[in-house]
Amino acid sequence: MKRNTWQREAVREALGGSEGFVSAQALHSSLREQGSPIGLATVYRALSDLATEGEADSLQQEGEALYRACTPGTHHHHLICRNCGLAVEIEADAVESWAKDVAAEHGFTEASHVVDVFGYCAECSAKRA
Repeated sequence: MKRNTWQREAVREALGGSEGFVSAQALHSSLREQGSPIGLATVYRALSDLATEGEADSLQQEGEALYRACTPGTHHHHLICRNCGLAVEIEADAVESWAKDVAAEHGFTEASHVVDVFGYCAECSAKRA
């Protein structure tokens, strides 16, 4: 585990206060607007470390890594709105069983997986109609 610096704590707090998933650039801009002297490279590093340690969820959308705070030590999946970025944690027991069974069927052990479901939230769907 990395040491907890003021920069890392600032990124953790800013991420916790963000709605849905956010890019490193957006988080950096937000921190700078609040008067923080933190650099963009430091924000990238802190977000990467938080994701590696399970304190943040990370996903790729249109070639860009997006992050959001999450409860450490929990395995979960998301429904993510393609338009507004709203993310909802969902239960996926069927996916868990399927992943375990498929891995075992092919002789794999200690398999892990990531499942995110993309679509349009109810509000964005109504606007598109």
